Amino acid sequence: MAVSTKPTVYVTRHLPDEAWKRLWEFCRPASWDFEYSPPSAVLRENVTDKAGLLCLLTDTIDAELMDSAPLLRVISQCAVGYDNIDVPAATLRGIRVGNTPGVLTETTADLAFCLLMAAARRVVEGAEYVKAGRWQTWGLTLLLGQDVHGATLGIVGMGRIGAAVARRAGGFGMRILYHDRVRKPALEVQVGATFVSLDRLLSEADYVTLHVDLSASTQGLIGEAELDLMKPTAILINTSRGPVVQTAALVTALKSGKIGAAALDVTDPEPLPGDHELLGLPNALVVPHIASASSATRLRMAMMAVENLEAGLAGRPLPYSVNAPD
Repeated sequence: MAVSTKPTVYVTRHLPDEAWKRLWEFCRPASWDFEYSPPSAVLRENVTDKAGLLCLLTDTIDAELMDSAPLLRVISQCAVGYDNIDVPAATLRGIRVGNTPGVLTETTADLAFCLLMAAARRVVEGAEYVKAGRWQTWGLTLLLGQDVHGATLGIVGMGRIGAAVARRAGGFGMRILYHDRVRKPALEVQVGATFVSLDRLLSEADYVTLHVDLSASTQGLIGEAELDLMKPTAILINTSRGPVVQTAALVTALKSGKIGAAALDVTDPEPLPGDHELLGLPNALVVPHIASASSATRLRMAMMAVENLEAGLAGRPLPYSVNAPD
C-alpha cells in the first residue's frame, strides 16, 4: 500500500462540506468536531506532528504551542481578527499566518443594524410576551420602543464595517456621528457622517455601535466613565470584540438605567455562563457571536482559510496574509 505524501494539518472546528473536500485535495486533515474549542492540551497534542493549522478566534495560538509543533509551517485563521495568535512569535519561527479579511463586512453590518432595530423596537421582548400567552389585546402603551428613523447614530471605528453600517443608517435618515483614530474626510462625504470626539459621540448618540479591532488601546474602551456620558435612553450595540466593553460596568449601567439597553453579539467572557447576570436583564439582548453567520459568508471564509493553508504548505505567499516571515 502506497503511503500518502500529502502534508498533515489540524482543523480546530467543523468546516462546510465544500471546504472540507477541498482540503482533502492537497493535505491530510484531522479535526476537532465539537462546537466548543479544543482544550489547550488537546490542541497541543494534535499539532505536534502537523505542517498546518486551521483555527478560529477562540483558539489560543501562542509561542508555547508553536514550540510544540516543530513541523508547523502555516497558521490559517478562519476569521478577520487574529489577536488570539502570537503573530510576532510565528514570524520569528518562520510560520506564515493568514486570515479572512473583507468577506464578512456586509454580513456583519447587517447583523449590527438588525441588533440596533431589535433592541430599539423590543422585538425579542415582544416575541417572548406572545409566547408566554400574555397578549390579550392591542394597547396604546404596550412595549413602547424607540424610533430609528431620524435618530442619531454614533459609530465608534469607521473601518469597512463601520462604513457599511453608516450606509444602512443613511436609508433611515439618521444623523451619523463617528469617531476613529484617523479622520476620513472622503468617507464623511460618501456616507454623510460627521467626525467628533468620543465623548461627544457618546453624549449625543441615540445608538452607539462599536466597530474597532481589539488591541491594547481598545480593550475596556467602554467602561463606567463612557457609559455615564450616554443618554439614559441610549442603546449600545457591540459586534466588534467582547473585551472592548467592560462587562461589570455595562451590567451596572443597564440595571441602574444609566443607558436604555444593550445589544451584543460578542461578550466578555465569551461565551457567557448561562447564569450570568447580564442574561437576566430585560434590556440586554445577547446573541452567540453570529455576525458573520450567513451560509454564503461562512462558506467564503472557510474557503479563504483553505486557500491560505494550501499556499502556505506549498511555500507560496498567502493570498490573505498577516505576516511575511523570511
